[in-house]
Amino acid sequence: APPVARRAHELGLPLIQPSNPQSPDSMAALSNWAPDVIIVAAYGRILKPALLNLPPHGCLNVHASLLPRWRGASPVQAAILFGDAQTGITLMRLDEGMDTGPIVAQARTTILEDETGGDLESRLALLGADLLRTTLPNYLRGECKLQPQDETQATYSHLLKKSDGLLHFSQTADRLVRQVRAFHPWPGSYFNWRGQRIVVHRATALEQPDSGPPGMTLEIRDGLPGVSTGSGVLVLQTVQPAGKRPMPAEAFLNGARDFLGAQLDSPARS
Repeated sequence: APPVARRAHELGLPLIQPSNPQSPDSMAALSNWAPDVIIVAAYGRILKPALLNLPPHGCLNVHASLLPRWRGASPVQAAILFGDAQTGITLMRLDEGMDTGPIVAQARTTILEDETGGDLESRLALLGADLLRTTLPNYLRGECKLQPQDETQATYSHLLKKSDGLLHFSQTADRLVRQVRAFHPWPGSYFNWRGQRIVVHRATALEQPDSGPPGMTLEIRDGLPGVSTGSGVLVLQTVQPAGKRPMPAEAFLNGARDFLGAQLDSPARS
């Protein structure tokens, strides 16, 4: 059970967890509860008009980006991956589109230099809860001025799959480092070597011209392994070979000396 469900049980609150929130049984339960407003957070479904219009104050979504930037399913990861300096929370009133409704309130935060997707998601969850708590009373009193989104500034983040974590060494080292951060802990970032998947948990970028073709492995300072990229070297710090626990890259290299000088596949990014 997710944390919200566990807490509802602890408090003795009525709870339903339907696979389809717009099924007749679900709609009947919601109608009987007669909600003033419905709050949606990371729900992953488009709500239909019958549900959107059920509560008199509509449905509010707590979205983890500064809309209209990064609409869609993976806004936290997209903000890190594309090097945004800031992100935040948008409280918006849902309409029939994907994160297209008017903005009720926003809260901003700076993305920290080494922050991972999981770290940022945890911070944004707290920021979103605080924004909702402070904004909701004013919203229900009709004191919030809703702001339409600027469609010309809209960007989209897609639903991530495990295969999205493949590191494409034809890209720059800086971009690959952002991917490692953004996709930790899920879907994770990885490359293939000798038929096994090597997950990269931590990495840094090093400017080093003439380091070889993208995907060529080499030894960097302090015994750390690196991989040449389209620009710079991706320095591996913490890796996880298939079937093993995460380990320092030096320890991995001690058990895989033939890793150095290997040419890793670097498929073109589609």
